[in-house]
Amino acid sequence: MPPAAPPAVSAVPRRWRLLCAAAALVVAGVLTYVGVTLQDNATGVARFTTADQVALVGLGLVLGAGLLALGRPRVDADLTGIRVRNLAGERALPWTAVRAVRFDRRFRWATLQLTNDDEFAVLAIQGADGDRAVDAVEGLRALLAAARAAEPPPPPRPPLLYDD
Repeated sequence: MPPAAPPAVSAVPRRWRLLCAAAALVVAGVLTYVGVTLQDNATGVARFTTADQVALVGLGLVLGAGLLALGRPRVDADLTGIRVRNLAGERALPWTAVRAVRFDRRFRWATLQLTNDDEFAVLAIQGADGDRAVDAVEGLRALLAAARAAEPPPPPRPPLLYDD
């Protein structure tokens, strides 16, 4: 009976998402408060209208949404491959393209070492998440090992020209 396949892995940066959500709430709340309480200046130096109030509230909402977008990193992996969504894009890789899953002490997040000698950051697995990050990396490594075990062995290499 073949061994059971490791479970799929899905991870997000918990602390980072909480920090982004809190910052977005504060920025949107402060600018909304300022926009609502903004009044005409009695000295006549500055004149604020309803359009200025709406613009400040809108700016607060846009900046808050931008801060929330910083919390979008995610990684999903199963036996077929790994899908990594970072800040600016998404990338899906088969396990045959991954050489190793690294999570060194000197790095703040995990990285994938690819077979073409590139490294790809996995921002969803951050050291600040502690045991959750360790569990996610161990799950990714188990999936990589299972995918390698399922691969057919490489064809035999031809003999060297001078085989002594």
